[in-house]
Amino acid sequence: MSEQKIEVVADLITLDIIKDSLQAIGEEMFYSVARTSQSPIIYEVLDFASGLTDEQGRLLTQGNGVAGFLGMLSSMVKEVIEKYTSKGKLKEGDIIIINDPYGGGGSHLQDVGLVIPVYIDGEIFCYCANKCHWSEMGGKDPGYSVDSNEIYQEGLQLPCIKLFNEGVISEAIIDIIRSNVRLPDMSIGDMWAQISGLRTGEKRIRELCAKYGKQTVKNAIERLLKNSAAYSRSRVAAIPDGVYTASGFMDRDVLGNGPFHIQTVVTIKGDRMIVDFTGSAPQTSGPINLSRTGLISAMRSIFLACTGPEQDINDGVFEPLEIIAEKGSIFSAQRPAAVSCYYESMQFALDLVWQAMAPVVEKGRLTAGHFLTVGAYSLSGTHSVTGDPFVDVGPTLGGWGAGVDRDGDSAQFCTGDGETYNIPAEVLEAKFGYRVTEYSLNTNSAGAGEYKGGYGIILGHQALNDNVYFSGTYGRFDYPAWGYKGGQDGSPNGFDFIRRDGTYEPQAGTGSKILLHKGDIVRMVTGSGGGYGNPLKRPGEKVALDVKNGYITVKDAEEIYGVLVDETGNTVLGITEARKAFAV
Repeated sequence: MSEQKIEVVADLITLDIIKDSLQAIGEEMFYSVARTSQSPIIYEVLDFASGLTDEQGRLLTQGNGVAGFLGMLSSMVKEVIEKYTSKGKLKEGDIIIINDPYGGGGSHLQDVGLVIPVYIDGEIFCYCANKCHWSEMGGKDPGYSVDSNEIYQEGLQLPCIKLFNEGVISEAIIDIIRSNVRLPDMSIGDMWAQISGLRTGEKRIRELCAKYGKQTVKNAIERLLKNSAAYSRSRVAAIPDGVYTASGFMDRDVLGNGPFHIQTVVTIKGDRMIVDFTGSAPQTSGPINLSRTGLISAMRSIFLACTGPEQDINDGVFEPLEIIAEKGSIFSAQRPAAVSCYYESMQFALDLVWQAMAPVVEKGRLTAGHFLTVGAYSLSGTHSVTGDPFVDVGPTLGGWGAGVDRDGDSAQFCTGDGETYNIPAEVLEAKFGYRVTEYSLNTNSAGAGEYKGGYGIILGHQALNDNVYFSGTYGRFDYPAWGYKGGQDGSPNGFDFIRRDGTYEPQAGTGSKILLHKGDIVRMVTGSGGGYGNPLKRPGEKVALDVKNGYITVKDAEEIYGVLVDETGNTVLGITEARKAFAV
């Protein structure tokens, strides 16, 4: 009996080692891409994802990176299986390239995915996949378009086609890419970085199977998926059964469409979570539409937030989740709807579920509303020193909502960005030839509460030559982050301009190809998160410290928080009658 018990324990240990090895392979694939890519949006921001699926397309592991890609690697692989594998058309050495938002791609054309089958003993054992944001993918505007009205304006479409055929690259596809993008060397360079990531994963999977045996690795995979599903079901079951709702509006797009009514009904029934967006606005002519695959990714993010973000990512985790959306709606748009700014709808869909579930999930797990937007911008022109053309694209930091026991975080990326980073000012100036004039917190009185919302940022970019163009789209311009439990709403997101003659052009939420002359400054300005709890409950010493740090004014302290503070913020002088009445 004792020998048999030792054997079982050893086997379980081996299976756990294999599970952790799969996780490590996903991470190594991720870093391989980051270290070999050409674009700062990839090697600095980490706007990409990489991972493994099994032979059925079930996600096994995904390296850190963009949380908005949580459903997209497996969807790419499943399209490859349907188009090639199931028909016997996939061979060893093949690599598939795909960016079709309405197929497996799920986002926009700038996010280019690659998939490679990994063969063991002449059979497909698993697939390696990654998806990276290319700074340039063609289309009518550099970087990406914020005013497109159909997908054909947004760039080159690659509909699940073979980039490599049995190890031989398709020079025709390379020529097509080079002929359609504005910065071919950068885009092709990023493609090769992705290939290096796939090759790394392929090599490590073969080594793993050689060490433990193919069947043992398969057993570990099945155990991983089964255990993850069981744990997720237990976490959903811990949420009270019920029907939870939220509704609201999305901002207008650059074409003037909107605002857009959106709504969700979340049903918790036993160990199942059903999210239904029926009744939300139909798809629009502007580019903020979201495909169903993108919606799945958003729901996976908020599902993790509700049930346990500590879990390793795989398809078993999401087994209890069901998603419903009407075809042709803004959350499940159909071809040829424009989708270049899909991330705005993605974030609003996630936020609806966030609002619905905040009162019922584990205390403190979900905060008040955050600034929500990716804050994606595009700057293009010629380098002020080299004269070379450039396209700079990137996300913008902002303020997160306050929680039950803490102030909101300041200057963080939105939920859709996940484990991503800002591009350092030194890299921006060297790579793109403009000047970073400001990178500061956008302090204001918005988001007040017992716990206050985190602050957004102000990021200024100054053109150092003529004919520089700015495009951007910032959700929550019309509808700032929501406060919770008596906390106040946050402030809006957007951008403004300070022209070289001193003229100030006020904040806007979206704009396309706005011309900058030498000396002009564009400022990306993001909002505060929502506050939590009534501001009159915020401790006086915290209010005084906020004044001392320059976050709020003495007037704000008195009128919003009911605290009388001296000009230095060192001394609390008393409280107002309103605060006294509230305390009673």
